[in-house]
Amino acid sequence: MGVAASRRALDVVVSVTGLVLLAPLMLLLALVVRLSSPGPALFRQRRVGSGRREFTMLKFRTMRVTHGGSEITARGDPRVTGVGALLRGTSLDELPQLLNVLRGEMTLVGPRPETPALAARYPEDCRWVLDHRPGITGPTQVRLRDVEALSGGADDTERWYLEVLVPRRVALDATYLDRPTLLATLVVLKDTALHLLGRPTPRARPAG
Repeated sequence: MGVAASRRALDVVVSVTGLVLLAPLMLLLALVVRLSSPGPALFRQRRVGSGRREFTMLKFRTMRVTHGGSEITARGDPRVTGVGALLRGTSLDELPQLLNVLRGEMTLVGPRPETPALAARYPEDCRWVLDHRPGITGPTQVRLRDVEALSGGADDTERWYLEVLVPRRVALDATYLDRPTLLATLVVLKDTALHLLGRPTPRARPAG
């Protein structure tokens, strides 16, 4: 079995198992989100997938239903609900993405799924990452998790995101995407588990 087939088999096994075992928790979280503020339990947003084709990404809603506003969520963003902050901090808001993985729109390990508007503004030398299938987790999601923790209070958050954070993310993604073997995938999943448990993770080695 080739690397791509092995990774896809892992995606299917983990997503199906997760959706079945976590169904009670996901139903509970959906109810909590609905009761915490007006609006749907799920947040749906168009994101850029493999080959730069768009798909609808699913998450538990963590923000109040509003119109407009930046696509970047900064520290103290008033749109984030109390329940939403807890879901974001524990990554429980991303559990519905297991369905995206099962559909083949996402994978377990890959680059962060970007919005079309921000993807269109990526630096030219970073756009190659948009050809890859986005993941629920990856080196970037583990080591550069919080935009607000790294932005240093930048006045123009979106500009800082595109000019500073995106190149950092792409450089980290390259450490995995240059050789996305099944073993490398399992290592990232292990690092993700350690990160969520508050344990230190090994430093990423540069690509090349």
